[in-house]
Amino acid sequence: MNIYIGNLNYRVREDDLRHALEEYGTVDSVRVIKDRDSGRSKGYAFAELPNDDEAQNAIRGLNETELQGRQLVVKEALPKR
Repeated sequence: MNIYIGNLNYRVREDDLRHALEEYGTVDSVRVIKDRDSGRSKGYAFAELPNDDEAQNAIRGLNETELQGRQLVVKEALPKR
């Protein structure tokens, strides 16, 4: 399952998110989205968890929790339109 993680502090790194998600299960990938020109974080990321149950547990466990001073928004990522 692909997960959207929003409202990130701009200093959050992919390793920080991977560590938080691994408490809920196996993490295939984590990608912090960065601005093409500046290379700075845009404040959101996507993570891929192969097990849907673990992904749902991560969503429930991390949504509205605080990471580096910001309250996270964690939900299932919707496919691009």
